[in-house]
Amino acid sequence: MSEVLLAGTGGSSEFGNIYTLLTGWLQGMLGRILAVTFMLVGLVSGVMRGSMMGLVLGIACGLGVYTAPTVIDNIVTAVLP
Repeated sequence: MSEVLLAGTGGSSEFGNIYTLLTGWLQGMLGRILAVTFMLVGLVSGVMRGSMMGLVLGIACGLGVYTAPTVIDNIVTAVLP
């Protein structure tokens, strides 16, 4: 029952460049523009409906877009203590 289990550490060269490009976009100016756009659309929809839940959802989406690459990196590269 003593099997050797190894986590895959190689093979990141195929999609590594694409991931780096998308991460740069989302955490750069494009990500900020998307976050502000989400907040503005949420604000407008909240005002039109008479509820501020649209603004809350817009802020949540904006934060999600901006912080998603960091969260994914931390989950994938996590090590057990």
